[in-house]
Amino acid sequence: MSGMHTLVVGGGSWGTTAAHLLAHNSPVTLWVRDKSSAVELQQTRENSRYLPGSSIHANVAVTSDMDEACSGVNLVVFAVPTTAMRSVSQDLSQQGVGAVTAISLAKGFEPGTNLRMTQVISEELPESVVGVMTGPNLCKEILIGKPASGVVAFEQHRPAVQTQRLFTTSTFRVFTGSDVIGCELGGALKNVYVIAAAIVEGMGLGDNARAAVITRGLSELCSLGEVMGADQRTLVGLAGLGDLVASCMSPQSRNATVGRQLGMGKSLDEIVESLGQVAEGVTAAKSAYELARAHGVAMPIADLVFEICWRGASAQDAAARLLAGRLGAE
Repeated sequence: MSGMHTLVVGGGSWGTTAAHLLAHNSPVTLWVRDKSSAVELQQTRENSRYLPGSSIHANVAVTSDMDEACSGVNLVVFAVPTTAMRSVSQDLSQQGVGAVTAISLAKGFEPGTNLRMTQVISEELPESVVGVMTGPNLCKEILIGKPASGVVAFEQHRPAVQTQRLFTTSTFRVFTGSDVIGCELGGALKNVYVIAAAIVEGMGLGDNARAAVITRGLSELCSLGEVMGADQRTLVGLAGLGDLVASCMSPQSRNATVGRQLGMGKSLDEIVESLGQVAEGVTAAKSAYELARAHGVAMPIADLVFEICWRGASAQDAAARLLAGRLGAE
C-alpha cells in the first residue's frame, strides 16, 4: 500500500514470518538485534536459526541498525518476547517514534505487572494507536504458503481494516475485531492449557482426559476473560479456541513439548536445558495464578500448571488433586 513504511521489530519465527506476509503488499523493514544474523538473513533470505529451509519475500529489507529502521516509519509490528517488549518500546521512543500504528504479535503478560502487551506499548508510545494480531499461526506452515488465518483487533475500526489489508495474502486470511483485551487474553492464556493438555498426554491418561482438560481449560479462560472485559465470542474464536486447538495438535508447539515432558516426569529445569528456552505458557501460568486471585476467579487447571512449573509439584500429584476436586455443575 502506497505511503506505508512498515517496520517489524524482532527476527524470531513470528517476526520473520510477519515481515514475509507484509512484503506481499508493501515494502517492509525487519529489524534484527544481532548484526551477523541480519547480514545472513539479508543475503541468504533464510532465517537459518528459526525457520531453516524457507525463503522470505524479496521486498523484506533486513537491518540491525535501529536508527535506520525507524526512519520515517508509520506502522510498527512488535514481534519480540514479552520480557523485551518494554525495553524495545522504549528504544523506539528514544529514536523519536511517536504517533504510529503499532501491532503486538506477542502472546503473554509482562512479568511482575501482568500487563498485556498493548498496555506496555501504550505506556511507552502514548501517541500511538495500538492493537494486536493473533490466532492459530504456526510460522513454519505460514511461511511455506499453507492456508492459515488470524484476527487483528484495534479499538478503532480504521487501523484494523488497514492492517487486515496489509497482512492478507492468497493463503493468509485476516479477520478484524475490536476486542483487544479478548484477543490478548486468548493468545496468552491458551498456552497454559496447552501445557496442561500435554501433561495429560505425557502421563498417558488418554484422549478423554485430554479433551476434558482442553474444554474445561477454555471455560476457565472465558471466566477470567469475562471479568477482565473480554467478549466471550472472541475467546471461542480464532484468538482463543482456534489458537488452543492448533497448539495442542501441533508437534511444532514448544508449550506442548514442555507439557508432555513434564507429564513424563522430567523436571522443568531439565526441559528448559534441552529446549534452550522457556515456553511462554510457563510464564503465563504465574500470571494466570495471580490474575485469578486478583479477580476472584476459580481456575483449578491453571493453578495446577502453576504449581507444577513454579512450586515443583509432580504432575502425578496434580492430576490426583484435580480428579479429587469438588463436584459441581458444568
